[in-house]
Amino acid sequence: MKFLLPATALSLLMAGVAAPALAQSAQDWTGPYIGVYGGVVENREQDGETLIFDRNLDGVFGETVTTSGDTNAFAPGFCDGSALTPEAAGGCNTDDRGVEGSVRVGYDWQFGSIVAGLVGEWSAMNVSDTVTGFSSTPANYVFKRELNDMAALRARVGFATGPALLYITGGAAYGGIENSFRTTNAANSFTVQSDEDDADGWQAGAGLEWRLAPNLSVTGEYLYTNLTPGDYVVRAGNTGTTPAGNPFILAPNTAGTDIARSNDEMELHALRLGMNVRF
Repeated sequence: MKFLLPATALSLLMAGVAAPALAQSAQDWTGPYIGVYGGVVENREQDGETLIFDRNLDGVFGETVTTSGDTNAFAPGFCDGSALTPEAAGGCNTDDRGVEGSVRVGYDWQFGSIVAGLVGEWSAMNVSDTVTGFSSTPANYVFKRELNDMAALRARVGFATGPALLYITGGAAYGGIENSFRTTNAANSFTVQSDEDDADGWQAGAGLEWRLAPNLSVTGEYLYTNLTPGDYVVRAGNTGTTPAGNPFILAPNTAGTDIARSNDEMELHALRLGMNVRF
């Protein structure tokens, strides 16, 4: 995984600061806190993602768009990322890592060495998830999701030792999605039929919180997020001058073809550093 080196460094840092914790007096973790954090976020590319087609406009995807010669119009294939040229041979750019910044508020209860709590977060971020299809015209068809913000409500349970709190966390997440489509095909019209701008899902992770002072702590954590974005469907239709033999309006389905992406989830890996103020 691309996060192997940063994750290893974070683990070593945690081990280094946790070592002297055993010799220090226990901290009281019960109470509310507010905090901020920032980090890097990587979208896990979905190997083998494609575009899917509904030729009959009946809501059922999985049909093949064919030419007038009865060959697959998308035989050139698909790629994970954004097309560089109209032809598949030109390749694609992969989606870059994003960054995030957030505020959080939470409350912990301590029972001996065990600490349990709830935390709510809101994050601003820039994470992209793109897939491209190539037709034999040649032309490209690029679908892009951008995750711009996310809210989460999670539980966490940890083990306190000295100034250190080692914890695991998990809960619900909700993301704000911006969808977009572009193509080099100038022969057809393209209209958005469905554009749902939200995504529900869940999160799980683990981390370390280290008490610098009675009311101040720093955190480091890894968090996995799985989101299911809503539908985004684009219809390829007739401009009024589109040839009758065009694959998207080929008889008997002359009204057009709906296009969507085959993958309906976003998987994110994040490494975060933050600071909490406790009351």
